[in-house]
Amino acid sequence: MSIDRVSVLGAGAWGTALANLAAQAGHSVTLWSRDADRAALMEKSRENPRLPGARLDDRVEVTSVLADATDADAILLVVPAQSLRAVAEALRNVKDTPVIACAKGIEHGTHKFMTEVIAEVAPHVTPAILSGPSFAADVARGLPTAVTLAASDESLAEMLARTLSTPTFRLYHSTDIRGVEIGGAAKNVLAIAAGIVVGRGLGASAAAALTTRGFAELSRFGRALGAKQETLTGLSGLGDLILTCSSPQSRNFALGIALGQGNADTLNGGKLAEGAATAPVLVEMAEQHGIDMPIATAVAHVLDSALTIDEAAESLLTRPLRAEH
Repeated sequence: MSIDRVSVLGAGAWGTALANLAAQAGHSVTLWSRDADRAALMEKSRENPRLPGARLDDRVEVTSVLADATDADAILLVVPAQSLRAVAEALRNVKDTPVIACAKGIEHGTHKFMTEVIAEVAPHVTPAILSGPSFAADVARGLPTAVTLAASDESLAEMLARTLSTPTFRLYHSTDIRGVEIGGAAKNVLAIAAGIVVGRGLGASAAAALTTRGFAELSRFGRALGAKQETLTGLSGLGDLILTCSSPQSRNFALGIALGQGNADTLNGGKLAEGAATAPVLVEMAEQHGIDMPIATAVAHVLDSALTIDEAAESLLTRPLRAEH
């Protein structure tokens, strides 16, 4: 299988960065935006206001007509997790094409991961997942970045990783789709908790403890749902957790900081933080499987106003003492 044409569905900052990467890797690229005015502006100016300073590669064509972006050798689905189903519906009649989910989340109601949603609504495509420690602005600037691409077929995963890699954007391949998806979804929730610690001024020691115990939760959840340990400790698990729990470039970490500082109105505006939508679903799934996830649960309760931040902190600090492992 050869890949010449790549489509990127979703013209946010990350979609735009990935479109440029695919073009730099030698492919002709169609970038779809649901907003016709933005698509026309981007096509004319060759820039995306959501990714300032990053000029669109000449091989990237921008369109607002979804049908124009479904005829490709590989499709990157770069829309928010809770919007992915609606966009993937347009791929129902696409056949034998890899469709790579680039969202990090779990669908409300169904508890389905992104590749499961794709498989359900577009049964003739081949779902894959791309995830790992990466910020769109860093990637757009050509800063070194490494992520994971997983597909059920190892040869396909290897081919896609090789085809989409550039000198500064390295893709490692895997067949552990579920492990990659769990890492991306869970770390967003834990990053909100890490941001709350910083916003509340609880100190570096608390931040380190939070991240470490958060990873323990992520690992328990992953193992219970069949993820491989090496995936959980790899780029899409521990690597992504470290990044998003330490930088305000992370929307989830930034949301946590705002919450810790008492700016709860941030929940009703500003940039999308996937962890806010994922938290209640993650907790529901953990309860169903009997998995102990106190940090994620505290985040969910803070987000739905069931607990104040001080009450959530107290609930964690007063848990029974026990052995670490």
